[in-house]
Amino acid sequence: MVVLEEAPVQRASLESGVVAVPRWRRFFLPVTYTYAALLVAVTVLVSELSDVDQSRVVLHASTNLHNLLHGRIGTLLSSAFVIGDSNAALMIIPLLGCVLALAELRFGSRRLLRVFVAGHIGATLLVAIGLWVAVEAEWLPWSISQAEDVGISYGAMALIGAFIALLPSRWRPTWAICWVAVAVAGVVMGRTFTNVGHLLAVAIGLAAGFWWIRSGRLDALRRLSWPESGLLGTGALLGYLLLVG
Repeated sequence: MVVLEEAPVQRASLESGVVAVPRWRRFFLPVTYTYAALLVAVTVLVSELSDVDQSRVVLHASTNLHNLLHGRIGTLLSSAFVIGDSNAALMIIPLLGCVLALAELRFGSRRLLRVFVAGHIGATLLVAIGLWVAVEAEWLPWSISQAEDVGISYGAMALIGAFIALLPSRWRPTWAICWVAVAVAGVVMGRTFTNVGHLLAVAIGLAAGFWWIRSGRLDALRRLSWPESGLLGTGALLGYLLLVG
């Protein structure tokens, strides 16, 4: 009988109890690639329409109060694939790709989707409830219920908040305080329901990150590599642009 010697990497992995991941798997990011491709495709298609048709598409996909009250729940999904300004999309999509890539690398595809969806839908519904109360109380005009409300910002800000779980413990309070402060500044300066949604999305992401830390589910994650630190910095740039840009 011939006994084959285990490869050093495999043997070390077995002894340590950690399964070695092939290098190519590090670049297998299905959610990131698929979502970015869909955003590009939708942006190109919308940019080919006339201004009037573009407005119709955006309003139809918007998660504004008018659509939600009329039962158009599908807008909770469609709004995440439409970026109203095609010119802004040229900058937003690459930056978002960095955020998605880092999240999928370190959290995995399922956690990435959960946080993004929680931020996007959670912040949208909370804002809608606030707007409904304000409109019913006549604090705000009914016209605000038909405002355009599409984009990736709520989901992106939730992911950026969740990145607190990737940082050393000494930097976590700084990350949380800075993003909450910038989001509050955005609310004060912008004074729109979108700014409020950004603040809520950051809070949702931070809550998810703190939950992972407290539950010990991300203990085994290694420290950020230099490329990953670059992705984190790029994500921070996107977050700043979305909040106060």
